[in-house]
Amino acid sequence: MNALIQTYFPDLSDVQIGRFNALQDLYNSWNVKINVISRKDMDNFYERHVLHSLGIAKVIQFAARTKILDIGTGGGFPGIPLAILFPDAEFLLVDSIGKKMKVVEAVSKQLNLQNVTILNTRAESIHESFHFIVSRAVTTLPEFILWTRNLIKSESFNTIRNGILYLKGGDIRAELSAIRKNCIVFNLHEYFKEPYFETKKVVYIS
Repeated sequence: MNALIQTYFPDLSDVQIGRFNALQDLYNSWNVKINVISRKDMDNFYERHVLHSLGIAKVIQFAARTKILDIGTGGGFPGIPLAILFPDAEFLLVDSIGKKMKVVEAVSKQLNLQNVTILNTRAESIHESFHFIVSRAVTTLPEFILWTRNLIKSESFNTIRNGILYLKGGDIRAELSAIRKNCIVFNLHEYFKEPYFETKKVVYIS
């Protein structure tokens, strides 16, 4: 398996190792047919997609039965890596672009991820509620909060209260100042030593 993942997550089961190990070949195969990841990023696949997604796992360890919504999942990030890491949590991966969801559905089936559901729709069409909502910079934080304001459950049983876990890069001070909610910013360079993570963050909004 790619040693990078095991460096930061050394307690993986054999099943998890096998699934992480299979990811790049699966995406390489699908990328030839449907381009969901740039060639440059495929050269750094485990760092820029898998490990970046797993940055959320440095903020929270999802308890069993936690329901998580991944909005704008694109090629399946952060949802697919998180679903591998947390097999007892339930993930709904949503994106409005059908061809990308075809890839995500195929990857999920090929990995036999029983805790993943795929839905080709827009965030505005979702009427369920979830303990946590995750995403990778699909829009500005204030707009994302508007999209998701009615989708978070009140029942909370994880180590942190239900809310949004948003992967974001660069200078986000202007976006944070526009949010009238409590939020905590976790800098991923404090967890991962690779230069790519120097400006990457997980923004937690409860």
